[in-house]
Amino acid sequence: MKFSFIDTGKPTRRRVLRDALALVVAASPLASLARAADENAEDVTFAAGPRPLVQYPQKRPLTLVTTRPPHLETPFTVFNEGPITPNDAFFVRYHLANFPTSIDPDSYRLTVKGAVDTPLSLSLVELKALAEPVEVVAVNQCSGNSRGFSMPRVFGAQLGNGSMGNARWVGVPLKAVLEKAGVKADARQVTFRGLDKPVLPSTPEFIKALDIGHAMDGEPMIAWSMNGTDLPFLNGYPIRLVVPGYFGTYWVKHLSEIEVVDHTYDGFFMAKGYRVPDNDCFCIAPGTTPAQTKPISKLPVRSFITSVKHGDVLPLKKSVLLKGIAFDGGAGVNKVELSIDGGKNWREATLGQDLGRYSFREWTLAITFTRKGATQLMVRASNSAGELQPLQADWNPAGYRRHVVETSHVTVA
Repeated sequence: MKFSFIDTGKPTRRRVLRDALALVVAASPLASLARAADENAEDVTFAAGPRPLVQYPQKRPLTLVTTRPPHLETPFTVFNEGPITPNDAFFVRYHLANFPTSIDPDSYRLTVKGAVDTPLSLSLVELKALAEPVEVVAVNQCSGNSRGFSMPRVFGAQLGNGSMGNARWVGVPLKAVLEKAGVKADARQVTFRGLDKPVLPSTPEFIKALDIGHAMDGEPMIAWSMNGTDLPFLNGYPIRLVVPGYFGTYWVKHLSEIEVVDHTYDGFFMAKGYRVPDNDCFCIAPGTTPAQTKPISKLPVRSFITSVKHGDVLPLKKSVLLKGIAFDGGAGVNKVELSIDGGKNWREATLGQDLGRYSFREWTLAITFTRKGATQLMVRASNSAGELQPLQADWNPAGYRRHVVETSHVTVA
């Protein structure tokens, strides 16, 4: 059976059902669920060995983390192509293996219930007509992005640096939907549920929560468009929650139910999962236990070199234009610096176009190397709130929030 997964606009019912059929194949636990796309694995190797590239519907070859549910990382070279991550290269993450493979946009409904004056059941047409569409360019980054580099190692998917992406999201403010329903005065939080479900009765449902003040501040949105077209199926079609500046765990896909509650929601993925030590560094000493924890929330400031990789050979006494990206949780990146001598001296890079405070910010710096041999390239970013990347990695039991100064080991010859 032959399929085509190129988005050219709004999906027809035939194309949605066709793509869904292919996703049924992709969801199969059999080895054929994703065909090997290239014999070259990504150059990150963890204990299980090199990670293969595989191809799923609507996606180019991506790095395989897990198959059930699918977890696919963006190959790191993509981030050197520009500040916007293409839809077909955007990483994929599900929490529950029973995820939808067929969605009819005409019958889809978003339910709003709980501590509201008027419960709602909105069609996609009604949702889109609720308010003027808004756009934000924002980074979606998995809480455990780069977990595989934690030392000592930690439990969980051993991720490289590719569980992140930056896109233009269009939708309606969550605030508009809640105002339509009428939030009651005793509201404390708002919970969000998607269409992915547990396979086993003992597995908790994936439900996330935002404080009512955050939900009503105009920043979170319900998005239906990603980089100018409908959301790819594996990125949450037809609608998803977008929470600019917050980790991807809050960006609920295939959003189907919103509930306003008069208490602090205590479901597993808020009360037990996705939590970090409750202190200034969100870290503890390896082998110890945090005194208190709190839900993970905002992205820390972070930066990468994208134009070179470990092991590259760079020319002596010739100008090399280094390039990369930086981002944070919304304060706004205001400086990126590089060091070529192990952190002794730092040179300020030139920042690229500002696409918004939640977006990747490109940077460039021309360097002329005057000494041969092994060289460490280090990059660090700071933001308008005074946050600076640490030289030593913070550690926590889940491997969350990694944002240490990154080092690329190259040779000058």
